Amino acid sequence: MYFSQAQMPTATSLFSAYASLSALAMLLRSILHDFIPNPIRNYIFSLLQRLFNHRSNTLTLVIEEVNSTGIGRNQVYDSAEVYLSTKVITPSTERLKISKSPKDKSLTIRLEKGEEIDDLFDNIPLRWRFLCMEPEKQRSSSSGNDDDLLSSPAPVTRYFELTFDKKFKDKVINSYMPYMLAKSKSVIDKERTLKLCTLGSRFSCGNVYWDTINLEHPSTFETLAMDTEAKTAIMEDLDRFVKRREFYRRVGRAWKRGYLLHGPPGTGKSSLIAAMANYLRFDIYDLQLGNLIKDSDLRRLLLATANRSVLVIEDIDCTIDIQNRRKNLNENGQFPNKPPEVQLTLSGLLNFIDGLWSSCGDERIIVFTTNHMEKLDPALLRPGRMDMHIHMSYLTFQSFKILVSNYLEFEGQHPLFDEIKGLFEIVEVTPAQVAEELMRSEDVDEALEGVLKLLKTKKEMIDNKDEIVVLPEGLDDGVID
Repeated sequence: MYFSQAQMPTATSLFSAYASLSALAMLLRSILHDFIPNPIRNYIFSLLQRLFNHRSNTLTLVIEEVNSTGIGRNQVYDSAEVYLSTKVITPSTERLKISKSPKDKSLTIRLEKGEEIDDLFDNIPLRWRFLCMEPEKQRSSSSGNDDDLLSSPAPVTRYFELTFDKKFKDKVINSYMPYMLAKSKSVIDKERTLKLCTLGSRFSCGNVYWDTINLEHPSTFETLAMDTEAKTAIMEDLDRFVKRREFYRRVGRAWKRGYLLHGPPGTGKSSLIAAMANYLRFDIYDLQLGNLIKDSDLRRLLLATANRSVLVIEDIDCTIDIQNRRKNLNENGQFPNKPPEVQLTLSGLLNFIDGLWSSCGDERIIVFTTNHMEKLDPALLRPGRMDMHIHMSYLTFQSFKILVSNYLEFEGQHPLFDEIKGLFEIVEVTPAQVAEELMRSEDVDEALEGVLKLLKTKKEMIDNKDEIVVLPEGLDDGVID
């Protein structure tokens, strides 16, 4: 570009003014950076942006990792993280974080910083964005050196931004957010590792507690060798229970339900408990009453039991002799053959499962098992304590075919089935006994031959028992006195 003699002073003036403005801008920037704290700078920039930018039609919800109080995690943030993990694979996604711990069943996928995800709810377009704010390094107060920098103790601030049209604000807050929370809860329940809690003891310190391990029992209602109608009834009852939180509150009852599993040994009571826990995704608390000393121990354990759990009291008829405690008091008012410090009573147990203390917790299943229902105190059997009585009976042919499918992976018909079916109508055999025979061989023919032999042996025992003749009193080897 060429300038005339008349234009030269004007161009020079312009360049001089530009240089002066640049120097002034650098000076102001340095002053802002060195003397004005970061929060105030952000506020000024935000204010300027509001003044010069036109009013937007969008609204952005900021969901930080930490609660607004600064204490504890934000439940909405955790739920959003889980919810978005189900939607991260999209054409626009460029970066993801992936991890897995030894106890995890599957990979954990999360958004990387700056990534965005579009969602759609009831025809409302929504945009999620994950952001991280790194803590700034601050100069040491004891040194004026620019190179002497200390890392701020403030942690990284992580947060989600949810942006949508302002006109949908009420629907997003009142409908979409509850939907997101419920969806993330179902994902967490499905993926989390269930726990089996057993009773530990520190009686020297006057304390009882739960020891916890992972519950890896594979039993499900699909693999349970049980009558199909009975399994369906149990699942429907469980589904009805977990959906009736507001109902229990409205009628003034603790949100819990009791089940009594009764029947001969080996009929699958423990497997049914595991199937119930796997179906509901509830932890199991195995309570051994024989290890407790007094009623206060029961109360402590109840308070230490988490919500959404299955509390199991197995062999209630013989675990501890509490059903006839009042009848067994000696003349000194003590229990014979019991340590004097043992004060676990039937009334304490009843208050534990159906009294005031039973309301300390929500969404709990209490399962009792017994081989002899007739030995139980009637006070234990009434509704509200044992709401549903489930008879675990001997194996039927229908349940037997479930076992064959589980152990031998055989679904079709077999030539031995007709004979086996006929024997099931005569003899009584437990699932545990048949399962033992099916485990002896992976060959279908050989395993079924073993089951057939077991059933024939039991039938012979029945036939031999029927042939035994009881002689009338006074007869001895056919000789009448």
